[in-house]
Amino acid sequence: MTREQAWELLNEYTKRDGLIKHALAVEAAMRAYGEKFGEDPEPWGIVGLLHDFDYERYPSLDDHPQKGAEILREKGLPLEWIMAILGHARHAGVQRESLMAKTLYAVDELTGFIVAVALVRPSKKVAEVTAKSVKKKMKDKAFAAAVNREDIQQGAEELGVNLDEHITTVIEAMQGIADRLGL
Repeated sequence: MTREQAWELLNEYTKRDGLIKHALAVEAAMRAYGEKFGEDPEPWGIVGLLHDFDYERYPSLDDHPQKGAEILREKGLPLEWIMAILGHARHAGVQRESLMAKTLYAVDELTGFIVAVALVRPSKKVAEVTAKSVKKKMKDKAFAAAVNREDIQQGAEELGVNLDEHITTVIEAMQGIADRLGL
């Protein structure tokens, strides 16, 4: 599947602007890590773009991302991509074995948290977000309460990356597409 085909599939299933922007943020973070790990960033970005494509249509834990995985299997996507997408959702019970899967899990919640941190800035710009500001907000349990801080911590640990470095990598990736994110 090409990036263009992935984009079309995402837009076929997802209409909410916030979910599209989340997919773009995760795509950017996955591409950055693909490059960082010496991998081809294209498939990593596609996996990031598609990880929640089914969520708007199938939001229940019983269906997401399992329904999406079925659709992606029918479209002939590589098993590694599908397993990474299944592994990003802890409730799916799929072990994250590949570096791609571990990375998707590590960046998913963090991108949303970084958006929340950017939005409380007077400028609402991701350019003003730092690892220090993200870690400070992580301590405030009332801030972006829906974001699972344990997933962010565990994701960095599974990647074997220092939390500050992990946050910085994702912030920089998101800064590179700030205009598309509206940040």
